[in-house]
Amino acid sequence: MSEIDATFKPFETKLDMQKTLRILKDTTIGADDGELFIEKNISESLVFDDKKLRQSSFNINEGFGIRTVTGEKIGFSHSSKITEQSIKEASKTIRLATIDSANHKNLAPPPNKTNVKLYTDANPFQSIPLKLKMDLLRQIDDFARQYDSRVTQVSVSISASLQEIVIMRPEGDIFNDIRPMARIYASVVLEENGKRETGSSGGGGRHSLSTLLQESQWKSHVCEAIRIAGVNLTAEPAPAGEMDIVLGPGWPGVMLHEAVGHGLEADFNRKKTSAFSELLGKKVASKDVNIIDDGTIPNRRGSISIDDEGTKSNRNILIENGILVNYMQDRQNARLMGLSVTGNARRESYAHPPMPRMTNTFMSSGSTNPKDILNDLKDGIYAVGFSGGQVDITNGKFVFSCTEAYRVKNGKIETPVKGATLIGDGPTAMQNIQAVGDDLSMDPGIGNCGKGGQWVPVGVGQPTLLISGLTVGGSGTS
Repeated sequence: MSEIDATFKPFETKLDMQKTLRILKDTTIGADDGELFIEKNISESLVFDDKKLRQSSFNINEGFGIRTVTGEKIGFSHSSKITEQSIKEASKTIRLATIDSANHKNLAPPPNKTNVKLYTDANPFQSIPLKLKMDLLRQIDDFARQYDSRVTQVSVSISASLQEIVIMRPEGDIFNDIRPMARIYASVVLEENGKRETGSSGGGGRHSLSTLLQESQWKSHVCEAIRIAGVNLTAEPAPAGEMDIVLGPGWPGVMLHEAVGHGLEADFNRKKTSAFSELLGKKVASKDVNIIDDGTIPNRRGSISIDDEGTKSNRNILIENGILVNYMQDRQNARLMGLSVTGNARRESYAHPPMPRMTNTFMSSGSTNPKDILNDLKDGIYAVGFSGGQVDITNGKFVFSCTEAYRVKNGKIETPVKGATLIGDGPTAMQNIQAVGDDLSMDPGIGNCGKGGQWVPVGVGQPTLLISGLTVGGSGTS
């Protein structure tokens, strides 16, 4: 870890900070809380598909969002023009909407400052010339086709961004962060005997793009994508019915993220629209289940040194030995619920208000050997990879599609299956966890999470799990 640069002042050529603070202070008179969020984001992406560059973009976006919070009401306005006049106009708009100055309130205390920075490299681009990137994309395409003659199509994307933020509070406190991000993703199509299947693999995190462009890195993703496509070429239709399921470690944690994680975000619970509402202190999962949201893991995709209100990121235990002990909180919901802030306020950009969101959410390791978990599976599915899914937050019901799965009988992995969907609900699935492996791993760094029309980068993870009684949707026979 490194320290946040106290001299970081990216917007002082555009704004007089003292005048801006006075505008913000006037804006928040009569409010419970509020802030001015200023952002500059530089992003680049390249998509190389079927031996051609299909997409190339380089964007620089900047702007501000100003917010007041009064009880349950939020006043928010934003602009892409970072000027004193724009901030004044935005201030007038939100005061008309939310502030009752006759009922003056004291602002909530500001977050505590931190000098811990969780990203070791603040420059994801590192001045890699476009020609070198193009040459590398062609090299990746050539490698995939030479590695396996069944490859008929290759698609590779690389992207990087650098987000610089300043958060100003009316008391005069200023918080800042510089957030790098890089990502690589490879997808291939294999064809054999008239059958075609797709496989994909990728990785990323808060570090330089050059880290992902090392030969060992991109080759591992290409080989993994080809392996998955090859497995699915030999797969049989998945059976249908209720059965026991073993989930592999790492990326399958996306099911935990969706089916349980969103239900533990504070806004859903304050409004009593979550399946986990009013269950603090109660048993909600098997005694072996411990679920954590941790935004402090260095260089991880979901990590943040500070959240988008300025609160220091934390390691938050949500479920401990099966007992629900905490929700993920922003400042507004924590205040209204009488609970502690957890550092989970996140926003997609300056054009969006913050809300409680996950960072890196995972189930911690148990004590069972993963081989023993599979050996105990008499008749079921071993699910290793997932694609999309749907979840109803109010009851936790979910449907997830498997991208790599296998039929298991009497502890032996048999044929791969395709078309498998896992159907259940989060609260019941958590109670039906029969075994937790000792092999926790995190996803490779490709996850994005959507909520309320906003997308933010996240991480997921879990060890090998045995869950009884899930419904499998498929077209095959048992």
